[in-house]
Amino acid sequence: MGLIVNYFGNYKNINYKNEILSGLTVAIALVPEAIAFSFIAGVDPLVGLYAACIMGFVTSILGGRPGMISGATGAIAVVIASTVHNFGEAYLYPTIILGGLIQMAVGFSSFGKFIRLVPHSVMLGFVNGLAIVIFLAQFPMFYQDPSNAILYNNSILAVMVSLVLLTMAIMFFLPKFSKLIPSGLAAILVVAGISMIPGVDTPTVTNLLQGKSMEGGLPQIFMSYPANLFSIETLKIIFFPALSVAGVGLIESLLTLNIIDKKTNTRGNENRESIAQGVANITSGLFGSMGGCAMIGQSMININSGARKRLSGITAALALLVFIMYLSNIIIQIPVAALIGIMFMVSYGTFEWSSLKNFKSVPKRNFIIMSIVALITVFFHNLALAVLIGVIISTFLFSWDNIIDFEKSNKK
Repeated sequence: MGLIVNYFGNYKNINYKNEILSGLTVAIALVPEAIAFSFIAGVDPLVGLYAACIMGFVTSILGGRPGMISGATGAIAVVIASTVHNFGEAYLYPTIILGGLIQMAVGFSSFGKFIRLVPHSVMLGFVNGLAIVIFLAQFPMFYQDPSNAILYNNSILAVMVSLVLLTMAIMFFLPKFSKLIPSGLAAILVVAGISMIPGVDTPTVTNLLQGKSMEGGLPQIFMSYPANLFSIETLKIIFFPALSVAGVGLIESLLTLNIIDKKTNTRGNENRESIAQGVANITSGLFGSMGGCAMIGQSMININSGARKRLSGITAALALLVFIMYLSNIIIQIPVAALIGIMFMVSYGTFEWSSLKNFKSVPKRNFIIMSIVALITVFFHNLALAVLIGVIISTFLFSWDNIIDFEKSNKK
C-alpha cells in the first residue's frame, strides 16, 4: 500500500469536486486546440482528439507532475507536418512511437533532471513567449475563412467580442465571490446559454471542424504502417523527425512541469515525467493518433481551477473520450467566444508580469536573454531552439564574467 501511495499520491485530502469540475473544464478547452493542431499536422480532427485523450490519460496516471495536462500540441504538429506531407500518414505513427522510445530512454537515463539547470531568465522568456503565442493563436477564430483572412461580418463579430469579454469578466470576478465551480466552466455554461437565445448569432465549435466530424468510437490499434517498416529506408525517413518530437516534447513538458512547481510550491519528478511522456507517445502511435506533450494553457486552467491531483487529468481525458463517443452533437454547439475568452485569461495568468515590473532592478543582460527567448518562441514557434539559444547566451555571459573577474584578480 505504501508503494502505491508513493507512486500515485495520497488521496486522503483530495477535493473531488475541484478535481472533477476542473477536469471537465479542461476537456472542453482541449477540443478546439486538438482540432486546430490536427489541421496543422495534416490529419483528420479525430487523430488529434484521440491524441489528447491518450496523452492526457497516460501521463495523468504515470507522470511526474500531478495536475499537469498533456495532449496534442502545436509544437508537435509543426514537427510532424512535413513527414505527413512528404511521406504520408502511415509514416507518422512509427515516428511518434520512435520519439516515445527516445523520451523513455532520456527518463531511464535520469537526464530529465537537467532541466533544472535552465537559467531563470530563460524560463521567464519561455513562459512569456508561450503566453503571447496562446494569446495570438486565438485571433484566427475571429475569421470566417482563416486561410483567406476573411472576418465574420460586423454583427457576428460584435456578438463574439461581447461574449469573449463576458467570459473574461466571469473568470476574473467569480473567484472573488465563490469557488464552488471553476470559473472557466461557469463561463462556458453562461455563454452557451446566451448563445441559445433566438437572434444571438455566434460561431460554435462546428465552424472549427470545417465540415469534418468529431464523432468516433474507442481508439483502435492502427495497422496501416509502411510495408517496409523495419528497414533502413524507413529509419532514415522517421529518425530525425522522431528526434525532434522527443526533444521538443520533453523541453515543453519539463519546462511546464517546472512552471507548475513554482505556481504550487511543490516539486515534480522530471525523469518520471520523461518516461510517462514516452509511454504516452508510444501508446498514441499504436492507436493511430498524432502524439503530443504537456500543454501549458490547459495545465494552467487546471491549476487555477484548484486541481492538484491526478484525478483532474484522468477526468479530462475520459470526459473528452465521452464527448467524442456520445456527446459530440452537444460539444460542437459550444460558442467559440467562450473558448477564446478562457484562453485569453490563461494567457494573462501565464505571463510573468513581474518580469516587466522589476525591469529596473534586474541585470540588463537577464532582461535581454528573456526577451530573446520570448521573441524566438513567438516568431518561430520553436521552443527547443528558443531555450537552446537562451542557455547558450547565458552560458557565454557567465563564462565571460568569470574571465573578467579572473583577469581583475590577477591584476591585483
